[in-house]
Amino acid sequence: MILVCGDPHGEFEHIIQRVQQAKPAAVIMLGDLCLSQPFELTFASILGLTDIWFIHGNHDTDEVRYHDHLFASSERNLHGRVVEIDGHRVAGLGGIFRSQVWYPPEPPKHSTRQDFQTHCGKGNLWRGGLPRKHRSSIFPEDIEALQGLKADILVTHEAPGEHPYGFQVIDELAQSLEATAIIHGHHHDPFSYGSPHRINVGLRECIEVGQQAMAEALLREKIKPHHHNKP
Repeated sequence: MILVCGDPHGEFEHIIQRVQQAKPAAVIMLGDLCLSQPFELTFASILGLTDIWFIHGNHDTDEVRYHDHLFASSERNLHGRVVEIDGHRVAGLGGIFRSQVWYPPEPPKHSTRQDFQTHCGKGNLWRGGLPRKHRSSIFPEDIEALQGLKADILVTHEAPGEHPYGFQVIDELAQSLEATAIIHGHHHDPFSYGSPHRINVGLRECIEVGQQAMAEALLREKIKPHHHNKP
């Protein structure tokens, strides 16, 4: 069983307690961790109990400490790759669309990070590279990196097209991957999709994904009315 967790925003005790109780094979966090201390220190009490993965969210580049504490754990980052987790092939796409780079369905202003760096001005560079804010921006090259791969589940920070603030390009990526489910965070109030294979995991919410748990979660999503998850 995989425990998929919506945006923690600096609070992790509920995840730690859930892992200790449910003992999932793995945990996937859907971005906006906002770590105030290193990843390994934050999750030291459960690192030996479960396999922990993440994608980044837009707020993970708000502060230098958030960026450094998260991205230092690159081996746990699902962004831009497919990993087999508890029998599921899981693809990850972190970050958000930003108009300075690409805001679908508008055409991209910059297809690659290198192109953006070349045109953004030396004064805007951070540590000699991409501005820190845009290290959580989605570039067309991120989508291209996943095309041609196959996955069962696509986890993203941004929402697919059916969401009021979603993007059709997320659905197109899932189709390319032949993924049967999209699970995302970012939008704190869970949204009930018309399709049971689209799940918005709300603020600090956790859902269980497994052969049986996935079916039950999808069924709940299909029949459950829209509700709000308070911070």
